[in-house]
Formats: sequence, C-alpha cells, structure tokens
Amino acid sequence: MAPVQRLGHVAIRVQDLSRAIAFYCDLGMRLVWKADDWCYLEAGDSRDGLALLGPNYKAAGPHFAFHFRDRSEVDAVHAGLKASGVSVGAVHDHRDGTASFYLRDPDGNWLEMLYEPPGGIPSNQLEASAGLF
Repeated sequence: MAPVQRLGHVAIRVQDLSRAIAFYCDLGMRLVWKADDWCYLEAGDSRDGLALLGPNYKAAGPHFAFHFRDRSEVDAVHAGLKASGVSVGAVHDHRDGTASFYLRDPDGNWLEMLYEPPGGIPSNQLEASAGLF
C-alpha cells in the first residue's frame, strides 16, 4: 500500500458560506473553488486547503484528507485498506480532475484519500486562475 504523502486539507461545516469565505480570505487564504453549497480555499505556496461545507452540503461531512500526486496510489491505498478489512467508500472521479474515496479511522473520524493532479486542484474562480489572489 502506498504511504500517505501529505495532509492536504481539512473540511469544516459552516452556517454562512459567504461570511466564512470573507473571514478566511481576510486571513490570507485564496478562494480556489466555489459552488452553491461549498467552497475550497488554499493557503500559501504549500497549497494547504480548507473546504467550507455549507449547511445544505450533503456529499460529505467534516473530515481531513491526505493528498497523493499519483492517481494509481489512491487506487492502491483503496485496495490495500479494503483487503485488510477496512470499510471504504468507492473511488470517485470528480469534475475538477481529482479522485478520492472516504473512510473512517478506528475512532470514527472521517478522512479522505485524494488524488491531486499536477499543478494542484484547478480553480473555477477567474481571479484565482489569473493569479490575482
């Protein structure tokens, strides 16, 4: 099984997405991806991420994620965990070019194993894409 490479992001639940975006952007984070019910921000050159999950977001709950640079490593970790008896969700390919699956650790905490494409998680924000953040 491939070893984890990087703690890439944390996802938290927020009550007011716009207010939370403003707060974290004021701290110096960059808005990278925004949808109606969630968004993704990054900090600094390390691209450490924070996902803000709005009150109506149902696809996932609060969690942390390990990021991988090779898509095949996510599949290898998935297969290795499954073979060792860990209950894992299916690997999903996402519209932003990432791929991931979720699982719980032995204490019930949710975590995600995520493939991050070369160049990082692409932005759907014009300003971030143009390097204006």
